[in-house]
This record gives sequence, structure tokens and C-alpha cells, in this order.
Amino acid sequence: MKTKNIEFILAPPPPHMVGDGFRVHNFIPSGYHLDMKRMSPFIMMDYNSKFYFQPTDQPRGVSVHPHRGFETVTIAYKGKVAHHDSSGNSGVIGEGDVQWMTAASGILHKEYHEEEFSKNGGDFQMVQLWVNLPAKDKMSAPKYQGITNAQINKFELPKNGGVIEVIAGQYENVKGTASTFTPVHLQNAKLNKEAKAFFHFPSNYNTCLLVIEGSIKINDRENVPTNHFVLFENEGEDFTIEAIENTIVLILSGEPINEPIAAHGPFVMNTQAEIIQAFNDVNMGKFGYLED
Repeated sequence: MKTKNIEFILAPPPPHMVGDGFRVHNFIPSGYHLDMKRMSPFIMMDYNSKFYFQPTDQPRGVSVHPHRGFETVTIAYKGKVAHHDSSGNSGVIGEGDVQWMTAASGILHKEYHEEEFSKNGGDFQMVQLWVNLPAKDKMSAPKYQGITNAQINKFELPKNGGVIEVIAGQYENVKGTASTFTPVHLQNAKLNKEAKAFFHFPSNYNTCLLVIEGSIKINDRENVPTNHFVLFENEGEDFTIEAIENTIVLILSGEPINEPIAAHGPFVMNTQAEIIQAFNDVNMGKFGYLED
């Protein structure tokens, strides 16, 4: 099979705050050719690299905000996030856990540092990803998949090489825990030093990775340090990752949704008229109610 080569490696852009609880580097969409169409179905990626938050009695976070037309996927590496939404869902995303929320037709949402974590302070590290929905599913009912780390299906690499956590999609014979509307692969490769893992995705899938911890060598050629993002070319199917040290790598690959994208703030639809309708529906209370 043909090797999937690197298109470019991107250092983390300067961080900015989302609310007062998330200090993020925005990789998607950005000015580095990582727009929503190029990266489809991945239309947003914010990365809160490891950052120490001081103890506080008032939990930091993001107050009530709407979403429509896509899914939010929150992956917790350090720290804990409490969340609530207008469909009545609430819970805590702990270290190693994943929250997969399908906003679809519309939901109000808020997320904060979990109360005990806030009081104690500590290292905080998260990825939030937005996954687009095809037009036929954008107005489906909201749903929620809360996935603890124990529930994530895992592939054990030989010779104590580490583990591939298969959040969605498939790795070898292990199927992902999350259900998706279109073909999406989302995996955490937790590799021990000098271990090597092999990946295979269709050439037309948009494929990228983010080095969460440690450093890696790709295809026996190019070194990538912590917190750097790698975009692969849409040619070839196979690539390898070798851990230079103990490493965690988030790997994404998905089939593009070849439909028009109209996006404004928390809404991602197919036409401008649908964006206007989303604003009207929020103002009319059709997304439900959630206390701030």
C-alpha cells in the first residue's frame, strides 16, 4: 500500500480564552489551510494544552450557549469538566473520558471545571472537536454519549508497546465505542518509548493528528514534538508513528461531507437562510431552557 505523507506540521497557535475556563490553541478552522471544507467532517478543533489553574471557589468555564447542526466531542486528558444541557443531560467528564454530544436540531449547553477540581486547582488538558453532520441529519433530535475511559474499546499493541483507544471508527479488529453519522475514526494512541504503531485510512479521508504528550517520529522520517499538529496529504493510505518517548497522540480521520457549509458562531448549517432560522429559533425559545 502507498504511504500517506505529511502535508505540513503546525506549531500551536497563540492561545486564547474561551470563557474563563478554557485556554485553547485553535487549529481548525484557521489560516493555515485548515478551513472547514479542507478538514471536513472536522469543522473545529480547540486544544487546551496542559495548563495549571489556581484553586478557586467559583468554578471557571463557559456559560449557557446554543449549538445546532453538528456534534461536539470533548476529550479529557487532565482535569474534570461538569456539563449541563437543555435536554436534561448533565455529568462530569473525568480524566480519560469522552463526551460526545449531538446538538443536531438545537441544544443549550454550559460547561465548567468540576467543583472539586476547581477548589483544589491543578493541571487541565482537553480537546474539543466539532464534527459536522450531513444535511439529512442536521435537524435530528439531540442525543448524548457519555463514554468513560473504561468503556472505550482498546487494542493492545504487541511487546508492551502501549494501547490504541478506539473512541470511534476502527483499529485492526477493534471497533470504536461511539456511534457516528458518517465514517469517522477517532483514536488515542498511548505508546511506550520506542513502540511503533501502524495506521491505515482511505486516501480521500481527511487525516490529521495532534501530539498530546511526548514526541513522535512519523514514517521513520519526520519528528513531531509535543502540542504540534500534523496534516496528512490526501494520497496514500498508510503511515507509522514511533514514540521517541512515552507518548499520547490523538488521531483523526474522516470521510469528507461534500455539502455546502454555512457557519456562524455556534451554528453550522448548509445555507445562510438556515443560519438566520437558527438565530430566530433560539430567540423564540425553541432550544429549550437552561439556567446560567
